[in-house]
Amino acid sequence: MSTGSGAASAPAPDPNDTRSTLDISPTRKKSMFSSLRVRNYRLFFLGQVVSNIGTWMQRIAQDWLVLSLTGSSAAVGITTALQFLPMLLFGLYGGVLVDRLRKRPTLFVTQCAMALTALALAVLTLTGRVEVWHIYLAAFALGLATVVDNPARQAFVSELVGPGQLQNAVSLNSANFQSARLVGPAVAGLLITGVGTGWAFLLNGLSFVAPLAGLMMMRARELHPVERAPRGKGQLREGLRYVSGRPELLWPIVLVGFIGTFAFNFPVYLSAFADEVFDGGAGVYSMFNTLVAVGSVSGALLAARRGTARLRLVILAAMAFGTLEIVAAASPRLWMFALVMIPLGLFSMTVNVTTNSSLQMTTDPLMRGRVMALYMMVFLGGAPVGAPIVGWITDTYGARVGFATGGAVAVVAASVIGLILARAGGLRLSVGWHGGHPRVRFVPRERREELVSAV
Repeated sequence: MSTGSGAASAPAPDPNDTRSTLDISPTRKKSMFSSLRVRNYRLFFLGQVVSNIGTWMQRIAQDWLVLSLTGSSAAVGITTALQFLPMLLFGLYGGVLVDRLRKRPTLFVTQCAMALTALALAVLTLTGRVEVWHIYLAAFALGLATVVDNPARQAFVSELVGPGQLQNAVSLNSANFQSARLVGPAVAGLLITGVGTGWAFLLNGLSFVAPLAGLMMMRARELHPVERAPRGKGQLREGLRYVSGRPELLWPIVLVGFIGTFAFNFPVYLSAFADEVFDGGAGVYSMFNTLVAVGSVSGALLAARRGTARLRLVILAAMAFGTLEIVAAASPRLWMFALVMIPLGLFSMTVNVTTNSSLQMTTDPLMRGRVMALYMMVFLGGAPVGAPIVGWITDTYGARVGFATGGAVAVVAASVIGLILARAGGLRLSVGWHGGHPRVRFVPRERREELVSAV
C-alpha cells in the first residue's frame, strides 16, 4: 500500500511502536488561534460560524416540533435515528468517494443539498402543512448529504492548514460548532415561542450562503493538496484492514461508537428532562443545550491550546463524561441538573476533539477519508441503533433511568478499552503508596517487572 507523499499529514505510525498507542504526536503548546492566520482556513471558519448557528437552530426546532406533534420521546429518537441512518449504511462508501474526489467542489455540492433540505422543511412548516413524516423524510435527506459532507470537511482541514496547524484547526472547528450552540438554541427558543419553528428552518437554509461564499473565495494555490486515491477495487476493505491493524486507530473508534450510540443522545435525554421531569418548555430545553455548549466550547479551546492528542486523555474524559451523566440523572433540582451540564459538555468535547485529532494526525493521507468516514460512521451512525433504544427506555422507565443508562455504558466502555489500549501499549496497572496515599497508575511492563525482581 502506498503511503503517499506525507506532505499534508504526520506520517502514519508504526503499528509495532507501542508508544503510539497511548501517546500520540507529542508537540509543544501553540497559540490558541494560530491556524486562523491562514487565509483559506479563516474563510472556512467564518463561513462555518454562520452555518453552524443555523444548524443548531434547526436541531432545536426539529426536536421540539416532533415532540409537539407526537408527545413522544421515542419519536424524537426516531428522527435522530433517521438523520444518522445514512451514515451507518453508507458512511464507508462516502469515505471512499472523499478519498477519490477533490474536496472543495465536493463540499460545495453537499452544502447546497443541505440548504435545499432546510428550505423545503421551512416551506412546509410556515404553510401549516408539516406532518411528522415530512420531518422524518427531511432528516433522512440531510443524513444522505452528511455521508459525504462530514468526511470531506474533516479531510479538507488538512488541505487548508497543512500538518503543522492540523491539531489547532481541528480543535477550533469543534469550538466553532459548539460556540454556535450558545447562540443557535437561544435564538431557536425565541423564534419557537415568538413566531414559530418554520422561521428557524428558513434561517438555517439561508445561513448556507456564508460557507458557500467562503469556498468560492478561497485561493487554490494556497491549499496543501493531498494525493487522491485512484479508482480501484477493494478500497473499502483496504480501509478496514488499515484500521484493524492499528490499535491506536481501532480502539478509540470502538469507544466513540459506544458513546455515540448510547451516551450522546442529548436530543432524547434533554427534551425529556425539560418536558417531563422539570415541566418546562422549549426555553428550558434550549437552556440545557446552551449550558452544554458552554462546557463544550471550553473543552474545545483547551484542546486547541494543548500540543498533544493523548489517548489516555480520551479514556479519562470518557469515564468522567459517563459519570457526570449518572450524576445528572440523579439530580433532584433543576438548578443542580443545569449546573452539571457545563462539565458534561467539557468532557464530551474533550473526547470528541482528542479522538478526532489523534486519528487525523496518525493516518496516511491516502486513507484519511476512509478512516474519518469510519470514525463518523460509528460516532454518528450509532444513533439509528441507540436513539430508539434510549427513547424507549426513557418513555418506559423515565428520563432518569434513560440518562443513567447512557452514562453507565460510557463508563464501562472507557474502562474496558482503556485496559485494552494499556496492554497493547506494553503497560501494566501499578498499585502502591506515594506520600502516605494510595496511587493507581499504568507503568511500562519492563519497569513493573524490575520492581518485582527488586523486591
